[in-house]
Amino acid sequence: MDSSKSRVAVVMITFNRRLEVLRSLGHLTALPERPPIVVIDNCSTDGTAEAIAGRFPQIEVVPVGRNLGAAGRTFGARRVEAPYVAFADDDTWWEPGGLRRAAELFDAHPRLAAITGRVLIGPEERLDPACTELARSPIPRQPGMPGPALLGFLAGASVVRRSAFLEAGGFPPSLFIGGEEELLAVDLATRGWWLCYVPDIVVHHYPSAQRDSYSRRWHLVRNALWFAWLRRPLSSALRKTLSAVRGAVRDRAVRRGLAAALAGLPWALRQRRVVPPEVERGLRLLDLPR
Repeated sequence: MDSSKSRVAVVMITFNRRLEVLRSLGHLTALPERPPIVVIDNCSTDGTAEAIAGRFPQIEVVPVGRNLGAAGRTFGARRVEAPYVAFADDDTWWEPGGLRRAAELFDAHPRLAAITGRVLIGPEERLDPACTELARSPIPRQPGMPGPALLGFLAGASVVRRSAFLEAGGFPPSLFIGGEEELLAVDLATRGWWLCYVPDIVVHHYPSAQRDSYSRRWHLVRNALWFAWLRRPLSSALRKTLSAVRGAVRDRAVRRGLAAALAGLPWALRQRRVVPPEVERGLRLLDLPR
């Protein structure tokens, strides 16, 4: 497929993972769909941009002045023209045929805004445990949906309808990275869009060894609280906050996340817009133990 006629563009974000990004781009540039690829370099200092330019001169690399985190995906989506955007992290890539299948589903389902694929981890291709949860999503599935209904998704393993993604605001810079999908997912659902898990579309994930697990954990706590204060009714937001307070007693990452969330509380309250009852019912189903 001529890349100029591709219905799906790939947007990758990266930060200081030169070797991983080169491996992933090797797979992405070999796809039969020949998608246009844009790499948003979140201010890497390890020569990532230069290495990509040397190995893959056909790929557009966009250096940004600071680490935008997940918001780099929004930046990239604004630069492409294809109606659908497949996100990739620097340690993930799409299996051949998956992007073509995603485009077919978007064309066939005009209310579909996001597709999350099945994630296989490492050379042994272990199923990502998150996919097991997505497959048994308790969100009611509407007639015509191409897979289980979702109120969240895996950003690095998802294809989005570009117009819906940008209309909902994409990923805000304030969340940086870690659980950033939840806010966007409910904003899409509030607008009447569908989000679905489609397991016959496959993503390969070779997790990078360069991971700051502590930073990711406290960002997850902070963003979960901000999401609750931004979109959930008062009872749900209080329940999430009390749970974090209890967890902070014994967990340093939870303490830091709670402190960061409280520091941003005035901003969250100014931006507060509670979801409609039907979306909150879905969120309450996700809160139940499974």
